[in-house]
Amino acid sequence: MPWKAPLSAAEARVLATLMEKARTVPDSYPLTLNSLQSGCNQKSARDPVMALSEHDIAEALDGLRERSLVIESSGGRATRYEHNAGRVLGVPDQAAALLGLLMLRGPQTAGELRLNSERWHKFLDIGSVEAFLDELQERPEAKGGALVVKLPRLPGAREPRWAHLLCGPVDASAHAAAAEPTPGAETPALLERLVALEAQVQRLQDRLDRLDPAAP
Repeated sequence: MPWKAPLSAAEARVLATLMEKARTVPDSYPLTLNSLQSGCNQKSARDPVMALSEHDIAEALDGLRERSLVIESSGGRATRYEHNAGRVLGVPDQAAALLGLLMLRGPQTAGELRLNSERWHKFLDIGSVEAFLDELQERPEAKGGALVVKLPRLPGAREPRWAHLLCGPVDASAHAAAAEPTPGAETPALLERLVALEAQVQRLQDRLDRLDPAAP
């Protein structure tokens, strides 16, 4: 099915949060509106950090339902929501995981995606990540066209970063300016430690999601 982009920033955050929680907290999935808002606005593993209201999320859900990207289910004491991204976009689970991570965390290298995807899908190596990214970039127009783009390599960087196209074309120059190194910029070792700490915070957040008082 051809892709009917673009998504708004809020729609992308809601969709990616549903994709994440389906993999990381399956016992609490599908999500209630309360759990979804908490996941969208969490401080860890999000770039940018957002502060979406219930109204913002409700509007985003309406837009996603119109594209069949979200399915609403009722039962118990609360309405719940689940994503339908893989089927609508026509991509395998591995590619969907990469798209979800790019929507949640912004542009990343293949190496960063492999580290960050540990709880979504265990890729064998960076080469396998790059293979799925290449498929997403070379997707034929008959299937909706490219869903990711490889950004120009930054000065001094060893790997190029990738960005998703679900919110429309990407301004590579703007991303390059935002990623310019600053004094005290993270070393690779420090970046790996930060990723590990984010994963630990994410696990704690997932435990809190299971205790959602709005859940039946």
